Amino acid sequence: MSEIKCRVEECHYNKNDFCRASTIEVMSRVKEHMVSNTDDTACRTFMPKGNQQ
Repeated sequence: MSEIKCRVEECHYNKNDFCRASTIEVMSRVKEHMVSNTDDTACRTFMPKGNQQ
């Protein structure tokens, strides 16, 4: 598995600046929008710390 850097300290999956989720989903912020830069993307895997499934 690739090492995915994560700088979102509030995310449950962030451990020492790396994402430790078993799967990661990233998508366009706006449905059916052509993505042209990182600001147009969103991590759908995000889970606030303290929340566990």
